[in-house]
Amino acid sequence: MKAIVIHAARDLRLEERPAPPPPGPGEVAIEMATGGICGSDLHYYQHGGIGEAIRLREPMILGHEVSGRIAAVGDGVEGLSEGQLVAVSPSRPCGRCKFCLEGAPNHCLNMRFYGSAMPFPHIQGAFRQHLIADASQCADATGLTPGEAAMAEPLAVCLHAMRQAGDLVGKSVLVTGVGPIGALCILAARRAGADRIVATDLSVFTREMALRVGADEARDARAGLDDFAARKGTFDVLFECSGVAAALAGAIPAMRPRGTIVQLGLGGDMTLPVQAMTAKELTLRGSFRFHPEFHTGVSLMRKGLLDVKPLITQTVPLADAVGGFDIAGDRTRAMKAQIDFTA
Repeated sequence: MKAIVIHAARDLRLEERPAPPPPGPGEVAIEMATGGICGSDLHYYQHGGIGEAIRLREPMILGHEVSGRIAAVGDGVEGLSEGQLVAVSPSRPCGRCKFCLEGAPNHCLNMRFYGSAMPFPHIQGAFRQHLIADASQCADATGLTPGEAAMAEPLAVCLHAMRQAGDLVGKSVLVTGVGPIGALCILAARRAGADRIVATDLSVFTREMALRVGADEARDARAGLDDFAARKGTFDVLFECSGVAAALAGAIPAMRPRGTIVQLGLGGDMTLPVQAMTAKELTLRGSFRFHPEFHTGVSLMRKGLLDVKPLITQTVPLADAVGGFDIAGDRTRAMKAQIDFTA
């Protein structure tokens, strides 16, 4: 089978790898349909890692935003059948460590998250033509397109962030950085009851996308937020999706006292304006990955409550995977670029 393998920065290869064995008990065999190129995939491709702490130390199959059709089911699998379209969660906690037992599986000590160079040996990813997965990873995506189903993973990231933010009904929300995660946060925050949503980004293309998916206003990040800073600020919640320290620092004056900052963007270490945050009694909450939110996201898409289709801007065949990564890194024209494993 063919797989998309990263060897070093700018060294991405389409390689032949052995086909997997038949599924065992509780497992399913999946013929991959679509894979979305994530920001972390781009970090591996462009920089050979994420920040200074997570670096490639061996070749790794990329990819964790995937959907496919079930080719075979193992013993004991119920509710899944051959030919069924499923979204495949990359989150595979052990279920036995202290964090899993405390109800925080996204912090599992033995997490096997597809396409991650955090541990060594690295956890190989899902950008391959054939995959064996646990049945519990698979969410029924009947009625969705393979592209929509592959959006379940980034949507789950944002649904977890909504949980971190708390009650959003009637709240005023700021989103800094409108890549796929920022855009999905706009969709999710509106569904969660946010009244006013303002987004900031450097790219005209992404700001237009923010408006298309429901932001009330989208402005150039360089323009500042001074008008929102009067009378101790405007926003109850900030979803910081850029991973850029300047974006967070620039948003603090626009936050209301006792507001909540949810940090999603991962771009390396950031210097925080701690004194300004302290004076406003702001709460800073990290938001890392997800777990139960994956199946919830698929359900919401199937019910028509969240429409992710406008965010899928390009789809390339597997043979042009490298070109797809180059497109995905172009913020002037790409929101979510996906790879079609069947083309």
